[in-house]
Amino acid sequence: MRNDSSFIELRARQRALALLDAGSIRELLDPFEGVMSPWLEKQGIVPQADDGMVVMKGTRNGKPTVVVAIEGTFQGGSMGEVSGAKMAAALELAAEDNRKGIPTQAILCLETGGVRLQEANLGLAAIADIHAAIVDLRRYTPVIGIVAGTVGCFGGMSIAAALCSYLIVTREARLGLNGPQVIEQEAGIEEYDSRDRPFIWSMTGGEIRYQSGLVEALVGDGVNAVQAAVDTAIAQGVPAQHRSDNYAFYLDRLSRFDTQQQASTAVIQQVFAPEVNK
Repeated sequence: MRNDSSFIELRARQRALALLDAGSIRELLDPFEGVMSPWLEKQGIVPQADDGMVVMKGTRNGKPTVVVAIEGTFQGGSMGEVSGAKMAAALELAAEDNRKGIPTQAILCLETGGVRLQEANLGLAAIADIHAAIVDLRRYTPVIGIVAGTVGCFGGMSIAAALCSYLIVTREARLGLNGPQVIEQEAGIEEYDSRDRPFIWSMTGGEIRYQSGLVEALVGDGVNAVQAAVDTAIAQGVPAQHRSDNYAFYLDRLSRFDTQQQASTAVIQQVFAPEVNK
């Protein structure tokens, strides 16, 4: 694959391959293992042999690395019992490696609408395991999240993204707790029109998330650009303070926000002003 090709257009397995050194890669629980959700077929939904979660181990610039990539084209990248367990286990094994003196890095390619509704409770439990595993692993090594597009990262997995040591996004990426359709359904189209793409990206797109200081790197859509951003994040090491440890700052800012006014790019930038382009 060419390093100047589109990262967004790559499927999960191709993304993982692009982030590891050639010749070092082995896939864990690949499609031939037939690891599939037992719940989908019962509802007439064709399952996928890897449950939409790709886990690869290898090296990045010669250093042990695990890459976990969500396949956004399968069930909207939604998280279920099996896919969630695969990601959580990969992170837990990386933490064990670090405790054994093997410094293993972690890169997460996040393209997900959140929990899979067909497996709600089991999926939510798996996402909680992922959160705990990220917090455990990030003590030893940076956990790097990538949200490229076009699915974005929502629901409980947006919390997983926020727990990462560093976040990398493209302009096409979206990041938020609730997806546009969910907000429209609950608050009404006057509040949030999910078909208004410029408005949606002005609220949750990669550029505004970067300008708000909620992600560390905004990159163009290219394999080389993503690879360079990953290497920069790894070189920075474990942050002195993780974003989620700075909760007092965010709670203070959010408590001052007037929920009677319509949010906008300018309002978002004002709310997080001290963190802009940090």
